[in-house]
Amino acid sequence: MKIAFYGSSLLSSYWNGAATYYRGMLFDLAQRGYRITFYEPDAYDRQKHRDIEPPEWAEVKVYPATEDAMRGVVAEAASADVVVKASGVGVFDDELLEGVVAASRPDAIRIFWDVDAPATLAEMRGYERHPLRRVLPSLDLVFTYGGGPPVVQAYEGFGARRCVPIYNALDPATHHPVAPEPRFSGDLGFLGNRLPDRERRVEQFFLEPAAKLAAKSFLIGGAGWEDKPMSANVRRIGHVYTREHNAFNRTPLAVLNIARDSMAEIGFSPATRVFEAAGAGACLITDAWEGIELFLKPDEEVLVARDGQDVIQHLDGLTRDRAEAIGRRACDRVLAEHTYAKRGAQVDAILKEEAARTRGRSAA
Repeated sequence: MKIAFYGSSLLSSYWNGAATYYRGMLFDLAQRGYRITFYEPDAYDRQKHRDIEPPEWAEVKVYPATEDAMRGVVAEAASADVVVKASGVGVFDDELLEGVVAASRPDAIRIFWDVDAPATLAEMRGYERHPLRRVLPSLDLVFTYGGGPPVVQAYEGFGARRCVPIYNALDPATHHPVAPEPRFSGDLGFLGNRLPDRERRVEQFFLEPAAKLAAKSFLIGGAGWEDKPMSANVRRIGHVYTREHNAFNRTPLAVLNIARDSMAEIGFSPATRVFEAAGAGACLITDAWEGIELFLKPDEEVLVARDGQDVIQHLDGLTRDRAEAIGRRACDRVLAEHTYAKRGAQVDAILKEEAARTRGRSAA
């Protein structure tokens, strides 16, 4: 089957945390015989900060961030068996959604793939004429980045025919243990872009503990932190490319995951970085959210912090030997249960079910 996928970017993780998720999912589907075309706008300087060049396993069409160019790529949805509009493209999102649904064939599988379901659902609750609410009856599937039963129930309450969480996972060919790099050395590392619904939690779980632990060293990677006040023991290292993530995760004594407000509130939403860190054998400290035990076992495969004081206590009691043991167990767990090969098998099975159903719809 041919997939037309309209997303933010496959080539760049710059201001685009979903990049590694797209790569892992679509690479596995390509190995299963799907022919993939990924459409991404030339926006937000992402093309200037590419992590990868167009891969052999997908055709990537980068189009100018103009209305005419958008309409040109929308028309190509007519040639696909599976049409996917992802959330958060960032340019003409509403027009893309309505356009690809209208352009797709009657027998095509139409999917909205939501990589920020809590935020999308909040928008839909606040706006009765939200474009997605209008389009939902025409969609065959909603896939989500996570969210578990609360997100499924919410989407089905809005009229979605079928909603399935497709969780983040590990691509072991991309994220794996490597030798430490001195430039990433420290006691605690955090990697994440500066976003309004994450910043206060970064202060609580990272910056405030750093200010209280003057004898320990901290490093923060990601875009947007240049003018944020921080204690002298925090090093800003800016954007960290995907190819550097293994060393970033592997080198410090521990690394920190901090969910965005909406993700933490709804639970069941492990960020891509959770699996990246575990795959690299890192000792991960994560903020607390419902459902963590479905992915990693607290105190054995991950350390869970309810607040900044818990982060301080974890760091005070953490030895290199214990950190290494936690990292090894986490790596073993995600390799056994949480790889993109397993997620791809799940999506493949669903698409085959839907293909049989949509063929019947077209014949009718």
